[in-house]
Amino acid sequence: MDHFDLRDGVMHAEDVSLAAIAAEAGTPVYVYSTATIERHVRVFREALAGLDEPLIAFAVKANPNRAVLATLAGLGLGADVVSGGELLRALAAGVPASKIVFSGVGKTAEEMELGLTEGIGQFNLESVQEAEMLSAVASRLGIAAPVAYRINPNVDAGTHSKISTGRADDKFGVAYDRALDAYARAAALPGLDVRGVAVHIGSQLTDLAPSRAAFARIGTLIADLRAAGHAIVTADLGGGLGVPYNPALPIPPSPADYGAMVREVTAGWNVRLIFEPGRVIVGNAGVLLARVIRVKEGTTHPFVVVDAGMNDLIRPSLYDAWHDIRAVAPSGARATANIVGPICETGDTFARARAMDAVEAGDLVAFMTAGAYGATMANTYNSRGLTPEAMVKGEDWAIIRDRQPIEALIAADRLPAWLQGKQT
Repeated sequence: MDHFDLRDGVMHAEDVSLAAIAAEAGTPVYVYSTATIERHVRVFREALAGLDEPLIAFAVKANPNRAVLATLAGLGLGADVVSGGELLRALAAGVPASKIVFSGVGKTAEEMELGLTEGIGQFNLESVQEAEMLSAVASRLGIAAPVAYRINPNVDAGTHSKISTGRADDKFGVAYDRALDAYARAAALPGLDVRGVAVHIGSQLTDLAPSRAAFARIGTLIADLRAAGHAIVTADLGGGLGVPYNPALPIPPSPADYGAMVREVTAGWNVRLIFEPGRVIVGNAGVLLARVIRVKEGTTHPFVVVDAGMNDLIRPSLYDAWHDIRAVAPSGARATANIVGPICETGDTFARARAMDAVEAGDLVAFMTAGAYGATMANTYNSRGLTPEAMVKGEDWAIIRDRQPIEALIAADRLPAWLQGKQT
């Protein structure tokens, strides 16, 4: 459920007309609904009822805007970060360091030092080599680093190959059959407080069976680790629960279904569970507003050319992802069209042969379910500034990231000495 509805023939975000936002902010622009974020947090938290004080650590990579993170921090969520930059964003938004989990395969010594000095809750290690680096950094600082190993359970999540992370040949985690040796090595290293196990098999999961299989393997591993003398007190089950993008496809499992499965599989583990939801919290809470530049004749179907491009929303180009595309002020007429952007790439195509609201030049369209992996993956290809973002709360709204002027992109370039003074 989201809070984007038609009122008097115009789509609103809560109590604010999207047309009014576009008129003031320009297009393209991302718009987020606070009420939707709040509802999704409440539903996810209710789904985990009965568990012993689980930590919900929002996956910052899904949407790192400080206003979004501050909203989530105010609701009591922690943060799952995968870079020093995301760690600083989470702290700047008011997330307590103790509620921050640092994941990712490529942590540098500098990022480790940042996490240690800030006092984050846990490092999720992805290799023995990473454990050795963190040990050296922690020993130098005289700080004990709380750690878990991320385990690769060799379970196919059944999602898109580019966002599947739990297969044997994926880059993430320590292979399941090497876990006992990895924990033995970590326990022998100075400066490490070995305390947990972590797993995350992929994103946009639409079937609970792979997660169930992965969690069952983790439960067996926890028992084996305790038998080997390791005190395991946390289990990070990752995130990845899918959201409905295409209305023609089956609806993904609900948070309630997920929570019931977790309670069943983890019964008797005697650990504090950690969850890393991202998309399921913010996906349906955002839309990308764009304006139709023109409708161009095509061989089979017309091309609806909008002012948002693959640099603004890369998911369709990168993952062949579906986003529902709606007219902000639908006339009731329908058409079949190809929806494309202005980028000089054939890949700058959002949909082909899509049955949709009929639109004309100047009309506004909304790309739905764009609150996750939208603005965060935007880039400046074709010298297009980063997309602005706006947030709505009831009758109020505000810009929460300014539109990046092209002059700022140009000013960031530096001419070497041999070119200075030679421009005409």
